[in-house]
Amino acid sequence: MTSFTRRDLLRSTGAAAAGAVVLAGGARPGEARAETPGPGDDPDDHPLRLWYPRPAAAWLEALAVGNGRLGAMVFGGVAAETLMLNEDTVWAGGPHDYADPAGAEALPEIRRLLVEERWAEAQRLADARFMGRPTEQMQYQPVGDLRLAFPGLTDDVAEYRRTLDLTTAVTTTTFVADGVRHTREVFASHADQAIVVRLRADAPGAVSVDATFASLQETTTLAHDGRTLALEGRSGDAEGLEGEVRFVALARAVAEGGSVVCDEAGLRVRGADAVTLLVTIGTSHRSYLDVGGDPLAQAEPPLDRASVKGFGVLRRAHVRDHQELFGRVDLDLGTSPSADLPTDERVAVFRAGGDPQLAALYYQFGRYLLISSSRTPGQPANLQGLWNAEMLPAWQSKYTLNINCEMNYWPAGPANLAECWRPLFAMIEELAESGARTAQKMWGARGWVAHHNTDLWRGTAPVDHAFYGVWPTGGAWLSLLFWEHYEYTGDLDTLREYFPVLRGAVEFFLDTLVVDDATGYLVTSPSHSPELKHHEDDGEGVSLCAGPTMDMQILRDLFTTFDKASRELGLDRGTAAAALAARDRLPPNQIGYLGQLQEWLIDWEDAATETSRHVSHLWGVFPSDQITPRRTPELAAAADRSLELRGPAVTAGWSLAWKMNIRARLLQRDAAYTHLTQLLSPGRTAPNLFDLHPPFQIDGNFGGTSAINEMLLQSHSGEVWLLPCLPEAWPEGRVRGLRTRGGFEITMTWSSGRLEHARVRSLLGRTVRLRTDGPVRVVGPRGPVSVERPEDGLAVFETRRGATYVVQPTS
Repeated sequence: MTSFTRRDLLRSTGAAAAGAVVLAGGARPGEARAETPGPGDDPDDHPLRLWYPRPAAAWLEALAVGNGRLGAMVFGGVAAETLMLNEDTVWAGGPHDYADPAGAEALPEIRRLLVEERWAEAQRLADARFMGRPTEQMQYQPVGDLRLAFPGLTDDVAEYRRTLDLTTAVTTTTFVADGVRHTREVFASHADQAIVVRLRADAPGAVSVDATFASLQETTTLAHDGRTLALEGRSGDAEGLEGEVRFVALARAVAEGGSVVCDEAGLRVRGADAVTLLVTIGTSHRSYLDVGGDPLAQAEPPLDRASVKGFGVLRRAHVRDHQELFGRVDLDLGTSPSADLPTDERVAVFRAGGDPQLAALYYQFGRYLLISSSRTPGQPANLQGLWNAEMLPAWQSKYTLNINCEMNYWPAGPANLAECWRPLFAMIEELAESGARTAQKMWGARGWVAHHNTDLWRGTAPVDHAFYGVWPTGGAWLSLLFWEHYEYTGDLDTLREYFPVLRGAVEFFLDTLVVDDATGYLVTSPSHSPELKHHEDDGEGVSLCAGPTMDMQILRDLFTTFDKASRELGLDRGTAAAALAARDRLPPNQIGYLGQLQEWLIDWEDAATETSRHVSHLWGVFPSDQITPRRTPELAAAADRSLELRGPAVTAGWSLAWKMNIRARLLQRDAAYTHLTQLLSPGRTAPNLFDLHPPFQIDGNFGGTSAINEMLLQSHSGEVWLLPCLPEAWPEGRVRGLRTRGGFEITMTWSSGRLEHARVRSLLGRTVRLRTDGPVRVVGPRGPVSVERPEDGLAVFETRRGATYVVQPTS
């Protein structure tokens, strides 16, 4: 099987670019009802529902449910329904080590060629002798489809509605056929580790269904017992590696009335009043090194437990579990008549204005997707989160570490979903094990390294081509997330748990940084500014270089962060001292000839005008805070100039989202909002609100949620800033439950574009430096609070753990 790589983009975009829509806006997650909605409920009365007046005709119209490990795409058909099923450890291939021991032999020569400015020769040598084996990684793959057929029903029905309620994480399809109202609900329960399908009607004996499995994998369907259908299979082969992940999907019918029969032909229910179908999936995956598990032993116990609970118990447990995370944040940006439209009709008019609720819905949809695709137990959210219908998805649906994987987790801290980091942290720990072998074999170094991509098998060697893959700072970027988690939560235990991984990332660069002869700086070599060429050689783009700006920015934060973590934990001060010494020898951020933030150690002017969806050298603006308008105005202006030179910001959904975050950090409210209108537009948002690169990539959803957060609330550079980049389109609004670095939870309302009222809940009892658009008074649990005002708009005050402080403007 041929793997999908970046060079195959043009081949894949056509099918995925169909349709586009956006979302509906700001509601109250805490108000969701625990009971099953009645058959006559109007979807328009709930602002956190996606809704449609017809079934999905394609995958990008289907609605996603997930529990972090199990996922389904629900089409909402009438006479026939399809649930496309995923389990997050079903990947092609099996355990193996990508590192090529011969790589270390070529490394000195590659570096010598770079010193001699023989860029193309260095890249060709890296392609030949410094790549992983195989040079392509494995792909995420589907389990198959659960197909439901309903005897006696046709698609000619009345009062059809299809919804996804974000507050309950339940999809509902309702319609009337021959005077009988049918209601179908689907959810993926994290509490019970099962996908639950509820079929009911308002007339007795009116539910009949035939259930079968189908799959693109090599599978066998059989009767597991008299009411349970089984699908057994294994993952696909790729790049000469045999698929080794065995899986079992079980579908059991629990009927109320009627009859149930199961054989190799399928599962048949006749004449029931209601039916609950329970789907569980197990695989042989135990770890990235071990696929010797028993799939049935994983799939059968949750099925048996769920079978005796009853649908009401299952639904209440699911909703309670989901709302524990989702219900932490409310966002209301106002409403308009556009909110009455079906979801897939709203995107086309969003750019014209008048639908602020769509932005709020989009924000909450991103939170919903992160909860649904990143829970423990489970793998981290990949390029498509959890949902994939193809044996060969775009870019293998891997974990791309030069932006996309990290973007998936930008909302975790500020959007109050810190638990969703845990699957990613577990992956990073495994990458540190695999990456230690790659560091030793290919770089001759201590510590660990991860390049620009990884997969279920925790590949850490360079892959694809040297142009993309010889970028050694993916692991360094990932390691910074341990400190980010600590900044939001104050969780020292987690920081201590992963401190050895953070140290390993530092040790690798202490061993591999080299001195640039021309400047005396310490630089990475070889590397590149991700996916951007700086030269052409006989039509070949050349990216390989030494010391690109993005690397230096990441390492500056890595070394600084390690010192902070070392101090907090009282560990390894010797390595911290070495890290700080190396940090002080890194090249600074520089301004180039064209007034741009310089992307490389050398100011290649022609390359600076290259259009691209990547803006890697602006990493120092976001997600870092090395460059800000207040502290480094000249560098901030240079970053703005770089955005101008990079070209129109409409090349990819995720790129728009990144630029939207950067614009918010640069305090460019009009530009940030313009990017939001571009993101929520046909071609960038599908009818089911999935982000489109195109094709589908989930990172744009998460990046968009992060950017809306940054427009409303920023916490960096030691400050918490309320409404720093509020667009004119949202003059009135409120938000509850956003989190900040330093351990604060923020609730605020605003009117006429100005802060009206805020509450700051202190989770850790630290001092807060609160920035607003004017002077404020602060009242704590015991009355007015003493506030320092070192400059206009900045209020500094002490807090007590668990206390809430009321902030009100004084003018």
